[in-house]
Amino acid sequence: MLSKKTKYGLKALSYLAKKKKNEPVLISEISESENISQKYLESILLTLKKSGILSSKKGKGGGYFLLQNPKEIKISTIMRVLEGPIAMLPCVSLNYYEKCDDCINEEECSLSILMAEVRDSTLKILENKTLANFHCGE
Repeated sequence: MLSKKTKYGLKALSYLAKKKKNEPVLISEISESENISQKYLESILLTLKKSGILSSKKGKGGGYFLLQNPKEIKISTIMRVLEGPIAMLPCVSLNYYEKCDDCINEEECSLSILMAEVRDSTLKILENKTLANFHCGE
């Protein structure tokens, strides 16, 4: 299940994607428009800023804005930043691989094989969607 952090992050980024390029948007505007707690949203936007998806401008006319064109920001990238691995098991994760302690043979593990299929299907969708063609709440 998607965490609230990821859900709210996607909603906020979708909101920013609809704005003019590099036009800073106040947290309070996003919070009010998307019905997200301002304090919680601040934490999410800081995470996205640290990852290089967003930047911010201080002072009058300040706020958060996207660093790249929405067509270049894949939903899979956002998901990994906010949610962590896309795979449901560490042994099938592409970026966060870990061997399962209880697994004797990964190559023959039915669960591992199934979860790799799930990962691949999920990635096929998330890698082909960008903020430009993702519209939350519409």
